[in-house]
Amino acid sequence: MTLTDTDRLERGRQAFAEVMTTPAPEDTDPTTTSMLDFVFAEVWKRPGLSRRDRRFVTLACVADADAEAPLRDHVYAALNSGDVSIVEMQEAVLHFAVYAGWPKASRFNIIVDEQWARIHRERGEQVPPPQPLLPLPTPSDPETRLALGARSFKDINCLEFAPNRDNPFQGAGILNFVFGEMWLRPGLGMKERRLITVACVAFQDAPYPIVSHVYAALKSREVSFDEMDELALHFAAYYGWPKGSHLNQVIGEQKQRVAHEWGAQ
Repeated sequence: MTLTDTDRLERGRQAFAEVMTTPAPEDTDPTTTSMLDFVFAEVWKRPGLSRRDRRFVTLACVADADAEAPLRDHVYAALNSGDVSIVEMQEAVLHFAVYAGWPKASRFNIIVDEQWARIHRERGEQVPPPQPLLPLPTPSDPETRLALGARSFKDINCLEFAPNRDNPFQGAGILNFVFGEMWLRPGLGMKERRLITVACVAFQDAPYPIVSHVYAALKSREVSFDEMDELALHFAAYYGWPKGSHLNQVIGEQKQRVAHEWGAQ
């Protein structure tokens, strides 16, 4: 290993300690050294996305990957660093459940509770009581709730239409809950929800959702062109280059589409 390689690896160890809030691993196998040399010395330190933003992309990736240790470590790091509050983390779990599935989110939620308790145990503190669920921030009247869901569907997806509410999946699910409740909950910002959603649809292999959510994130200006490019790189580091390559292709196409629409306006 050259001096330059050694310096870069040391930068990776320092970045690991900053991001993960624990010391970097000492082993020198190829996987560990490459993780430190590239993922931490390079990807996490790039300026295109904040460390906080990268947390949400990473959490979605490791929660879907069924990798117990990385999920535990990244939940701990996000909370222990203060980059993500417990309310934001819990909202991230709910958002993830909608776009990646409830069984995986159930495990994610268990890990969050475990790591939140661990952090307070290490600090010699009691775990504070959770925030009350009620009252819900959205209307309870069914008709009002569906109308709100239809409006927010159009606004969030940057579309002029909403789904037919009399289809159970579309009405009870999409309009009533996903856009009539979840996207409107105050515990997590719109940009953070965009980051989680794009990561989720990128690993789901569902052709329409990946196009529509990349488009909406860009068209809304809640994720910039440069930030979306960084999202693709960060996603590739945590979920794999083939799916990252496909996400990058979709981003390129949707950037052209959005730029054309903005120019036409």
